[in-house]
Amino acid sequence: MITTGITVIGTGTGSPLPPDAEAELAAATLVVGARRHLAAARLPDTAERIVLGPLPPALDAIEQAMAKPADQQRIVVLASGDPGFFGIVRALADRFGTEALDVRPAVSSIATAFARLGLTWDDAIVVSAHGRDPHTAVNVCRAHPKVAVLTGPGAGPAELGAALQSHSPPPSSERVLIVASSLGAGPDERLERVTPAEAAARDWGPAVSVVLCLDESRVLSPVRTIAGPPPGPTQWALDEAEFTYRDSMISKFEVRALALARLAPRLGDHVWDIGAGSGSVAVECARLGAAVTAVEKSGNGVERVRANAAAHGVDVAVVQGVAPAVLSELPAPDAVFIGGGGRELPAIVTACARRAPRAIVVAMAALDRVPAAREALLAAGYTCDGVLLQSSRLAPLPGDVTRLAATNPVFLLWGVRPLARTEGVAQ
Repeated sequence: MITTGITVIGTGTGSPLPPDAEAELAAATLVVGARRHLAAARLPDTAERIVLGPLPPALDAIEQAMAKPADQQRIVVLASGDPGFFGIVRALADRFGTEALDVRPAVSSIATAFARLGLTWDDAIVVSAHGRDPHTAVNVCRAHPKVAVLTGPGAGPAELGAALQSHSPPPSSERVLIVASSLGAGPDERLERVTPAEAAARDWGPAVSVVLCLDESRVLSPVRTIAGPPPGPTQWALDEAEFTYRDSMISKFEVRALALARLAPRLGDHVWDIGAGSGSVAVECARLGAAVTAVEKSGNGVERVRANAAAHGVDVAVVQGVAPAVLSELPAPDAVFIGGGGRELPAIVTACARRAPRAIVVAMAALDRVPAAREALLAAGYTCDGVLLQSSRLAPLPGDVTRLAATNPVFLLWGVRPLARTEGVAQ
């Protein structure tokens, strides 16, 4: 039975190691850590050192050491900041069990970066792009005013800046990036405030550990009870009166309710709202945490979408243009709502499907357009279903009585990518 434990020590943000951690290192027979951590630690000459690269070889070496008698092995793992926060503790616990670990955290790079700015971070969203597709991190930065991104190769300040710069303003023009390099390294530590465009134009090197993406007009939030992302909205499928719109050009709340259920917008997603009109679907998706791009052909419509987004306190990037031509310029979507398109509807559906979102939802008042839209979804390899929504709302009559008032019927069609094709999509 394995009884030897693993001491995991957080380091790397400038604070000296506590005396008990120094004592553990002095007695260590095997020390695992990044090259910089091993170089900075005072280790006995007899200790075996393993430089962390790919995790499996290091975990195998630890397992071999743990199989030896307990009095012959003292295993120490050095990690940056708080190793239980997006750190090596997860991999060690999965392999050896939590009971084998003695974790001694230091201050995380996230906490350090916010502290340097004098900002709280209980209301920040923290997302890791280290060893991950940066898609999710970028979308969170597009949608939320206070985000910390743990960076990695191919997902650093330049890549984040380029992605935010391509997201038509607003909100990208309102974001500032705080790039934190060599945190805790004394005179080498840097916190640089740059625009997305400035970040995209530079080679930042390997010293960057965290990037804060901030809308500085909204970095100070009210007192929080729950840390992390803001609580979801108390209701959705809002009444039409909650939006400014022209004539009857707005998706009714019954239609929006089902459309939202099929789109399933969530934190880290990017949703397109094509033929946005009032932007009611775009706003609802943004309220549920997604990054949203609304496409609207008229200048008045663009201003209307922006006004509705501002009224509900969310960020929606609005692109003035005609689909499908304008779609090739947009960042890839996870889900698409099509509320307009006319005779170009099949071409729009096909263009959206080429970008492989997990779901495409189409709302149509004209029944004649349903077959072509359905065929476009099926031809692109999507499963397809739909429903004709006909609802009657309570309406008052003189004499304190009530009647049913019918709303215009709308056909809602949705296509979903088969599960096998969605594997590997960033979560």
